[in-house]
Amino acid sequence: MSTLALAPPRARVPRQRPRWLSLGLRATLPAAIVVAWWAGSASGAISPRVIAGPAAVWTAFLELFKSGQLVDFALASFGRAAAGVALGVSVGLILGLLSGLSSLGEELVDSTLQIVRAVPFLALVPLFIAWFGIDELYKVLLIAVATMPPMYAYTYLGVRNVDRKMVEAARSFGLTGTRLVLEVIIPAALPGILMALRVCLSISITGLIAAEQVGTQEGVGYLVTLAQEYNRTDYMVLCVVLYALLGLVFDMLVRLAERYAMPWRKQVAIR
Repeated sequence: MSTLALAPPRARVPRQRPRWLSLGLRATLPAAIVVAWWAGSASGAISPRVIAGPAAVWTAFLELFKSGQLVDFALASFGRAAAGVALGVSVGLILGLLSGLSSLGEELVDSTLQIVRAVPFLALVPLFIAWFGIDELYKVLLIAVATMPPMYAYTYLGVRNVDRKMVEAARSFGLTGTRLVLEVIIPAALPGILMALRVCLSISITGLIAAEQVGTQEGVGYLVTLAQEYNRTDYMVLCVVLYALLGLVFDMLVRLAERYAMPWRKQVAIR
């Protein structure tokens, strides 16, 4: 009887596309949408009363950029979103760690946070205006309240799902207390925490839109109000594009954080 020789195993090395090709593939669908938008506007299939064409939006962009309002409004909105996200993420992270690490913390915090998570933050706008007025504090706190529950929920689940054997092994090497949390538990829960950050940044844009509709004279939301008042669809579409770019910037920041905080994920991801 003849026996077949076993082939030696080969290491599976993931093939990566060139950087330029990866960026091109990412831009394919947005470019196709812009081309379809331009073709529909140029052919008259899309009425300018419904949505302004790319040429009109570009003209509006140049008009605001040359006047300096576009940069001022974008920076004002980015500052509000950054302050609100920083506050909400910090509070949600601390409460999530407290609830995930301690049964007493879970009993004290979890039920209240679940109630807060179930309440739509947009329903709090009238109350926040009555409590804090219409100044910057109201806007920052509204964004913070919008972003805190997702960060809490993902952090809580991430901490609870840390492998107990890994924690016990770390304790056997003498890691306890703060060092155990910082060097073992948080790194193990980091995928969930960074996913929470991505969700929080997306929700912050919704909170920013709601916050800038009241008592604001600077910001992209104020520009939306002006565009609606004067029925300028070119400004309306430009504001949508600005919010989309803001979301893209947030997503890029999270991707950079994932790349440097979790370099091992590139080797273990199933593709």
